[in-house]
Amino acid sequence: MQAISRPPVERPAHVPPERVVDFDFFAPPGAGEDVQLAWKRLQDEGPDILWTPRNGGHWIATRAEDIREIQTNFQRFSHRVFTLPYDPQQTHVPLPLGVDPPVHTPYRRIIMPAFLPKVVNSVEAMVRELAAGLVADLAPRGECEFIEDFARKLPIAVFMKMVDLPYEDRETLLPWAEVVVRSPDQAKRREAQANMMGYLAKFVEARRASPGDDLISTVVHAQVADRPITNEETFSLLTLLLFGGLDTVASLLGFICRFMATHPEHRRDLIAHPELQKNALEELIRRHGISNTARYVTEDCELSGVALKAGELIQVPNSLFGLDERLNPDPLTVDFRREDVRHAAFGNGPHTCPGAVLARREIAVFLEEWLARIPEFELKPGSHPEMASGHVNGVTRLELVWDPATTRS
Repeated sequence: MQAISRPPVERPAHVPPERVVDFDFFAPPGAGEDVQLAWKRLQDEGPDILWTPRNGGHWIATRAEDIREIQTNFQRFSHRVFTLPYDPQQTHVPLPLGVDPPVHTPYRRIIMPAFLPKVVNSVEAMVRELAAGLVADLAPRGECEFIEDFARKLPIAVFMKMVDLPYEDRETLLPWAEVVVRSPDQAKRREAQANMMGYLAKFVEARRASPGDDLISTVVHAQVADRPITNEETFSLLTLLLFGGLDTVASLLGFICRFMATHPEHRRDLIAHPELQKNALEELIRRHGISNTARYVTEDCELSGVALKAGELIQVPNSLFGLDERLNPDPLTVDFRREDVRHAAFGNGPHTCPGAVLARREIAVFLEEWLARIPEFELKPGSHPEMASGHVNGVTRLELVWDPATTRS
């Protein structure tokens, strides 16, 4: 049994004993081998809706039907608290993620234009050029540490261009993002958020004085309900954008590359049948969900026969949505020819991830450019991929090797 990061709390009287499972989502047993499989065991072995005494005590919904209901019913399951454990000292409200419609809507409208399909189409050439350059540099080496050498370069370089921030600053920003999405330490998370706001201050001031064609300028000069956006709202929107842009796609790339490195038959199938790529992409995302956010229960209610109380928190692990065998038969098997691939990797309802189109495009370009130049690769012998669970599942280290003679120019 892995060490539990926080001590348990007492079971509330209304929680049936049979619903209690001692589960710490920061350290699920087996996460070091396969994070999603560690969560899947919870789905298979526990009740559909369970209560854990860890991280302040909270509910977890493990089945797709309940996860969808929670994600779409914002009147009953609010986004006002979406991280665990609950931090009473956290006064910063992340926009637009920390509010619900209709308050949520005008903030989302500010950032959505930057992620529309036509905009993503316009940046695809840049994404492809960056990916091709990275792979071309790596191919002759015969080995790499994929997370640092690729996963934390391609999507972050694209994002830093979108917000017009110096690429070299990624070395400063990435540790803060890691703390926010995977640390159980509330004080460290608050510190990381404060650091990000401090970092952004000079850029916000500069874009106010001299706006450019970038996302920071768009936010700084935005209107909210026919009034100028406030300073607090500006920093709230921008910090959330940066934390999402610095980690989400990098995490997905890590899981997908690990799978391709350990499943040569899938890799060769995709190379031989490039027409499968769109379906293969969705299937890989389905199998490797990353988000484990929570919701605030606004009123006493019942969900699938379970009594929930106002003020409680319920976790909605998107990674379990696509792994539910009631929705996707044989869910642990990756099948590039699976019909009707269903997942919630980017959420459902009003808080669906605005960057989903860009994320899909970046992953598709990675598969195309990497497999075109490095078709045969595997885990470095003796190495062990390092994975982590938290608000966002991730691969933190992935060592690969290949024969440079098999690479293509």
